[in-house]
Amino acid sequence: MPKLVPKVILEGTRLTQKTDIAFALNEHPRIVGPRRYRYHSPIVSAEWCAFTNFPWGRGLINFSPEEEALALETYATWARLFELQRYYSWIVDRFHVSTRVHQLSASGKDYDFTWLEERLLPLGFRIVLCTRPPETFEAARAERLECSGKPDQYDDIGAFVREQEVFRGVVAESKLPHVEIDVSGGVAAMAERIADWLESTGGLYLA
Repeated sequence: MPKLVPKVILEGTRLTQKTDIAFALNEHPRIVGPRRYRYHSPIVSAEWCAFTNFPWGRGLINFSPEEEALALETYATWARLFELQRYYSWIVDRFHVSTRVHQLSASGKDYDFTWLEERLLPLGFRIVLCTRPPETFEAARAERLECSGKPDQYDDIGAFVREQEVFRGVVAESKLPHVEIDVSGGVAAMAERIADWLESTGGLYLA
């Protein structure tokens, strides 16, 4: 059978189970193939806060104005790495869409990532926008608070609901193939739906 090399970027506001879905996709036999033993497969994230030497610091999404060049160089480096390893599966838990959404709110600046998407498009990258109905955020927050190391980041549910609409607008402008899924149906069901979408749109293989 052809080699499975899907490339998925999961985007969305907080409490939309992106990381859980990323792990599920990275072990899904329809997406990465059957595994007779468990091995490491990378999940990339722009949410690593790698620009500061303290927890919950800044990174590719929430960089400060003086870190703009660093952020853009980092995105260019990721793009080059993806190009060099094009025949591999990549699951990305938040990326440039999250940067655009955050920076629009934080600084009023809209970063043009057309150059990045033009490099990602021939590699087969696709965006999955993870959303949930507004009335389900409260229950999602209660569940997250049981394990969160920084619970105050979930105080304002209304901010997530508003941000979700900004995500929809930004994803709609993307050059990359994209789909929106309602995560309130559960992680396993969402992984199956994403697998169906990838299969139906040719997103599992690369010519």
